[in-house]
Amino acid sequence: MKLDDKIFTDKDAAREHLEAMQWPNGPVCPHCGNCDQTRITEMKGKAHRPGLYNCMECRKQFSVTVGTVFERSKIALNKWLLATFLMTSSKKGMSAHQLHRMLGVTYKTAWFMAHRIREAMKEDVASSGPLGGEGKTVEADETYIGKRETPRQLSRGRIAKPTKSGKAGGADKRIVVGLVERGGKSRMFLVQNATKDILRDVLVRNVDRKSNLYTDESRLYTTTGEEYATHRTIRHSAKEYARREGDAVVHSNTIENVFSIFKRGMVGVYQHCGEAHLHRYLAEFDFRYNRRTALKVSDTERHDDLLSRINGKRLTYRRIGEANYA
Repeated sequence: MKLDDKIFTDKDAAREHLEAMQWPNGPVCPHCGNCDQTRITEMKGKAHRPGLYNCMECRKQFSVTVGTVFERSKIALNKWLLATFLMTSSKKGMSAHQLHRMLGVTYKTAWFMAHRIREAMKEDVASSGPLGGEGKTVEADETYIGKRETPRQLSRGRIAKPTKSGKAGGADKRIVVGLVERGGKSRMFLVQNATKDILRDVLVRNVDRKSNLYTDESRLYTTTGEEYATHRTIRHSAKEYARREGDAVVHSNTIENVFSIFKRGMVGVYQHCGEAHLHRYLAEFDFRYNRRTALKVSDTERHDDLLSRINGKRLTYRRIGEANYA
């Protein structure tokens, strides 16, 4: 698929492409679920826009965008598909400013479009199941990025302060916990605090206990590691980054690579992200990593996978009060 493909330049071709993906057996009413083609009619004539259907069961009209992240948008559908392709095929992301220049829309519109697309990228952890399994290895680690908008409360009423250079110290940064199955998928979560209980909750909800767990020497994982088949640690403080134990190669370089791609995107492409929106950027980077080229997924397949996940994830423009923590 190329940028001059017809679905990116013609709104009717874009609509037909989306209809073929959403309705392989013909239109389905999103209001009542009716799929009887004899009870669904296409609205034709000058008074109706192309792609509008009428359901004779519930007496409601609909199009292919109803119930999706594209619903009630005045942006041409071909521009939506171009935006989704650019965001799914750009390894480190695509800024809203770049989208607004390439699509010919305002920056505010491009920013909102990007967040709607990120909402579609969000994975349903409950239905996708845990990472790892018997004989599989999962690496876990945490990283710190950006400055918290609300300073973290420390023990005995202390408040985190910046370093002497004025930059945010470790206690004043946002905390992201990352999990990755070797040769498989990754998951990243924004957490309020990095404690044993919080990290255990993230691990047991997302990693099969039959897995081999690899972490650094942080004491945050010591107790929880006993619940897994094996728990091996790598000593970064001793400048140890990998070692071999029989057939096993102990390291946490895979999760470090996931964090590296994420940080390069956040620093080099997006540059700034409000704490309230960080969980959506995490979902974006997880989506692309879990469908990376190394897993034999092409740009077109990644794009089509996203279009298959747009239902039931409509995002409205509203002010968000606080971050979505794990």
